[in-house]
Amino acid sequence: MNIKQIFADFIEDESGLTAVEYAIAGGLVVGGMIAAFNTLGTNAQLKIECLASAVAGNSADCTSP
Repeated sequence: MNIKQIFADFIEDESGLTAVEYAIAGGLVVGGMIAAFNTLGTNAQLKIECLASAVAGNSADCTSP
């Protein structure tokens, strides 16, 4: 096989993901990351508020979920 034939075979090969499928997969990954970061941010905010309340003198148990 020569380089020209290898290149032609590569262009005609349709196995694997297309650009649209890559975009959909990427969108799903980004969506999952956004959901995870939102949950993490909310949980971190609640813990920080609880710790600030405890520092202010209020009795608080910041170890519960």
